[in-house]
Amino acid sequence: MTGYGKGEAALEDLRVCVEIHSVNRKQIDIALNIPRSLQSLEPRIRETLQTRISRGRLNLNVTLTHAAESLAASAIDFDLARVYANEMRKLQAELGLAGDLTLDTLMRAPGVLTNSSTDVEPEAVWPSILSALGAALAALITMREAEGKNLATDLYMRLAKLRVMVEGIRERSPMLTENYRNQIFARLQSVAGELLPGDERLLKEIAIFAEKSDITEELIRLDSHFGQLENLLAQPEPAGRTLEFLIQEISREFNTLSVKSNDAEISQTVVTAKTEIERIREQVQNIE
Repeated sequence: MTGYGKGEAALEDLRVCVEIHSVNRKQIDIALNIPRSLQSLEPRIRETLQTRISRGRLNLNVTLTHAAESLAASAIDFDLARVYANEMRKLQAELGLAGDLTLDTLMRAPGVLTNSSTDVEPEAVWPSILSALGAALAALITMREAEGKNLATDLYMRLAKLRVMVEGIRERSPMLTENYRNQIFARLQSVAGELLPGDERLLKEIAIFAEKSDITEELIRLDSHFGQLENLLAQPEPAGRTLEFLIQEISREFNTLSVKSNDAEISQTVVTAKTEIERIREQVQNIE
């Protein structure tokens, strides 16, 4: 499911910002972009995310920003910069080298630029990161829940269509044996002339067909699956994977209906139903 969340927290002269983007994905996939000095916190961040999110591609970005006063006071080590400048000029004079000593050269010297966002103690900043992460997750989940409600509305509508199709099949099912009986008699009469309605061999064949084409169990299971699907959509807990399983079972029952009924009209209804089922399956893969 898609969503975005942002959270911030403060620690003395440091501001922590956590942003999370999520897009649809069947499994959980986490990509972190955090300062190098905080790499040791990566397992904790991942664990925190996985306790709240079970599906989707998550992109998390952590940025640390120092207060302007702090940067102005300590971002540049002026004494060290003077030492570098003096030593570089001495070296230049001793070796007779041409060229100017530039600010860029001094700023690149080790230790001159200090107190950057990466120069922090992970354990000291972790409580602030956790606070910002919690706020970002809350905003992300709120956005995902809004999307989930819209998806649920669509799924209820498609489920209602499937129920109508099943009712149509249920109403037609009593006619299957009679239609089969009429087909057999029509074919045999076309080649053998008049037949006795009480012919035991024909009656046995019709009875066997009636038993094989009985779709009562499939219709009952479909009603059960529909009810479970509605219950899962109504509950607040994550149910994406369970919904996927139910959709798979619903598809299997419709396939069985088509095979057992041996009826063109029911087969056409099953084709239409499977189109709706596939649309439901695509939506369910995005549900937490």
